Amino acid sequence: MPRGKRTTAMAATTLHQPSFLDLFTPKLVTVLKEGYGLKDLRADAVSGLTVAIVALPLSMAIAIASGVTPDRGLYTSIVGGFIVSALGGSRFQIGGPAGAFIVLVSATVAQHGVDGLLIATMLSGLILLAIGLLRLGTFIKYIPYPVTVGFTSGIAIIIFASQVKELLGLALEHEPGPLVPKLEAIAGSLPTANPAAIGIAAATIAIIVLVRRYRPHWPAFIIAVAAASLAAALAGLPVETIGTRFGGIPQTLPLPHLPAFSVAKVVEVLPSALSFALLGCIESLLSAVVADSMSGRRHRSNCELVAQGLANIVSPLFGGFCVTGNIARTATNVRSGARGPVSGMLHSVFLLVFMLVAAPLAAYIPLAALAGVLAVVAWNMAERHQFATLLRASRGDALVLLVTFLLVVFRDLTEGILAGFVVGSLLFLHRMAQAVEIEHALPLVEEDKADAADGEPRKAYDPAVATDPDVVVYRISGAFFFGAAASVAAALERIGERPKAYVIDFSAVPVLDSTGAVTVESFARKARRKGADVYICGAGRPIRRVLLVHGVKPPLVRFRTKLADAVAAAHERAAGTVL
Repeated sequence: MPRGKRTTAMAATTLHQPSFLDLFTPKLVTVLKEGYGLKDLRADAVSGLTVAIVALPLSMAIAIASGVTPDRGLYTSIVGGFIVSALGGSRFQIGGPAGAFIVLVSATVAQHGVDGLLIATMLSGLILLAIGLLRLGTFIKYIPYPVTVGFTSGIAIIIFASQVKELLGLALEHEPGPLVPKLEAIAGSLPTANPAAIGIAAATIAIIVLVRRYRPHWPAFIIAVAAASLAAALAGLPVETIGTRFGGIPQTLPLPHLPAFSVAKVVEVLPSALSFALLGCIESLLSAVVADSMSGRRHRSNCELVAQGLANIVSPLFGGFCVTGNIARTATNVRSGARGPVSGMLHSVFLLVFMLVAAPLAAYIPLAALAGVLAVVAWNMAERHQFATLLRASRGDALVLLVTFLLVVFRDLTEGILAGFVVGSLLFLHRMAQAVEIEHALPLVEEDKADAADGEPRKAYDPAVATDPDVVVYRISGAFFFGAAASVAAALERIGERPKAYVIDFSAVPVLDSTGAVTVESFARKARRKGADVYICGAGRPIRRVLLVHGVKPPLVRFRTKLADAVAAAHERAAGTVL
């Protein structure tokens, strides 16, 4: 692009930068401004009811699996889900408790108690709020795909393992958290398996599978749980229920109150809060991306994180815990014909009505039935096809996938995500570094057809010029960053000639960081000590700015726009003419 046109384009881009209001206006406001009528409200009401029916058993099941009472799962969906929809940056996001948090929440409850969980949730909300307001949500997209598949598959394994006790009706007083000790404890208690619980769990799973296959638009979860509850109650089966373990669920939403705070407690739960915030970012924005792909819309990532943060601050005041966008419920919302965030808000209202009206019936729900629901959730989360594809794709992707998966399963969720991200980033940097080339004394090459710096046709390198004993010409191609600096420096150091001038062509360098600039500066100083001049040509404005900041400027080097000008200037100076 010519300089004038490029400047105009850059100015236009600057003028159209989104404002603070553009970035953080909730989608609810956008939808209402577009025009929202009775027809839209009816569609959102139907969709909200459908999602609420799906969320009702899931919210209780996730809460129980997380080590808290089932009513806390409902509070999370009612309060947190309403805030996410009302203030979020996605039209279709459904907030509530998520299976991905089961491992982290249960570990936090076991170590710090319920009050510690509530404090950690509020702290994670503050962290999410800060991430959103600082506009860091856009960086979540840089998490490698193998990392997301690895941690999702690992979570699926852990969720299923956590439900084996309820699926089999085992009499296991203390269930260890880590996977290997858990499996050992389960194996030791197999003689206590309850055939009735096994039958209820198997029937629940079978009903879900059959309904989804033959009646995909019916609410499979609620049908399966209702059928299992009815069968267990009428047959008087000896299975544990919500009523026998928890005494049922309340019929009212509790008044807001703060958990017991102390500075020491805050410090203790801070690592858990960071883990909640990290996973919440990933889970919520992945869910929003899925909704975008299904609906053709586009979410506001930072606005969504602000809403998630506020939801996680307010939810614990009512006894709820971690709130995040849920992919399964969000996808159900889109498929049910939702028009906007009102659907998600109504989903929370319907859940509140269910709790107020039908809370006594929840006491009859067998825990084995809820375990069957989570077993199906874990199976759907496993991403088996994607896992197998990545194992075959390349050794680098397979390594990132396995590092993430194995650490999530056998160590810690946060460690797995961070380690996978680091390994993936290092592999990417290695690939980028390998892509950087430094050329010298090469014949004509096909790609040397355009000068990226000035948009004018550029003549390919002339071997006669490139092999000139007085002037040595080099071209660097690719991103010249810290990962490639060592190889470029080594190539420059291997110069055996003693020319009077060097010309370094930067026209094929799209990116230059401080390490690359320092490498050039070091080479220029060595050349100067040997009595040789250094010319740099083809450097665009951003590249030249980095070079100048790091001392790569006259008289150490001389800049020229075109290669021909740089070579001519070098020859004239070598001949004794000062330029």
